Amino acid sequence: MHKSPLQTIGEEQTQNPYTELLVLKAHHDIVRFLVQLDDYRFASAGDDGIVVVWNAQTGEKLLELNGHTQKITAIITFPSLESREEKNQLILTASADRTVIVWDSDTGRQVQRISCFQSTVKCLTVLQRLDVWLSGGNDLCVWNRKLDLLCKTSHLSDTGISALVEIPKNCVVAAVGKELIIFRLVAPTEGSLEWDILEIKHLLDHQDNILSLINVNDLSFVTGSHIGELIIWDALDWTMQAYERNFWDPSPQLDTQQEIKLCQKSNDISIHHFTCDEENVFAAVGRGLYVYNLHMKRVIACQKTAHDSSVLHIAKLPNRQLISCSEDGSVRIWELREKQQLAAEPVPTGFFNMWGFGRVNKQASQPVKKQQENATSCSLELIGDLIGHSSSVEMFLYFEDHGLVTCSADHLIILWKNGERESGLRSLRLFQKLEENGDLYLAV
Repeated sequence: MHKSPLQTIGEEQTQNPYTELLVLKAHHDIVRFLVQLDDYRFASAGDDGIVVVWNAQTGEKLLELNGHTQKITAIITFPSLESREEKNQLILTASADRTVIVWDSDTGRQVQRISCFQSTVKCLTVLQRLDVWLSGGNDLCVWNRKLDLLCKTSHLSDTGISALVEIPKNCVVAAVGKELIIFRLVAPTEGSLEWDILEIKHLLDHQDNILSLINVNDLSFVTGSHIGELIIWDALDWTMQAYERNFWDPSPQLDTQQEIKLCQKSNDISIHHFTCDEENVFAAVGRGLYVYNLHMKRVIACQKTAHDSSVLHIAKLPNRQLISCSEDGSVRIWELREKQQLAAEPVPTGFFNMWGFGRVNKQASQPVKKQQENATSCSLELIGDLIGHSSSVEMFLYFEDHGLVTCSADHLIILWKNGERESGLRSLRLFQKLEENGDLYLAV
């Protein structure tokens, strides 16, 4: 059967800044979650039920939070009320032991524990503006900062809520199986002192279970399903703005029969994760990466076989870069480039040539021929391959100053560092130490 070849990169990864790594060991099972606490700290959690707080700069383990008896199913941060500054964060964790625990991220103290749930809480979200948080399992509950239950829905489904995001007008949208349910929160008024949560609308356009749901901007959100349906919704009136399902082939001039057969194996087109910027939605579809342009309402770039198995998490970096991690144990860095190759231009040699990935010729300032309406106008070029984990990489966090943090089913967390930057910092520290000791005499 025809399969797109996996793109590879040589030993000399000249554009990959991550040349040093620190391996962080504290967990005894799959590490599924990473959450950033501030500019230099993050927390990790997973199937061993432990939460660990780390220093992203040094890799030092700061705190270990023990309280859950089963695996952790969701984790979020909630800025503490005492000081509205970023530094004092609360951490909320949900577990398969049917509890939610609130922790102080500075001391590791268990602030409170809620154990009245009928089912496992699978998602948590904070509505900063209303100063409440929501827990989603077989039902949806609304809590205040003191952990009072303000209101809850009736039992929604046995499958439970798989994802939850805030949308305008005091509403939230919940993914429940293949349905999206819009709920409105009603805050207390003079007439009514009670909080309430109302089921407003059911959106039934997906044909299969919804795996991913994120806000694109203030006006729209996007959902992705198990069979590769991407739907962009209006966040104000909940109508469908765009629908895309042709992920196996954005360029119709190719012979697609084998490609379609290959990709219709449902695990090949599940949309596991989204990220976005002002112009594009980036989707992890099966083993591939797709860039969907919001303005043109079409796929402008794709890498059908970005990894050897499913892509689990993606994030957009500054300077048109994208990072992806996969069940295959690898973490890859991509650059979104415009295809500016004209027929008259010399074709570059090497592996990227067969992918149409030639380096953009800076001198070529002649106008680019109008692309065919459905052809991809950009390419994703592999610029870094981070090999360090021996099992599925579940997710990662990007710190502008401290590098990249990845977590895996191999129980490890790896802190990937920018080698040049680290080397510069070491030299600087050495000079400072010499200066302090009086060993460094600067010429006047």
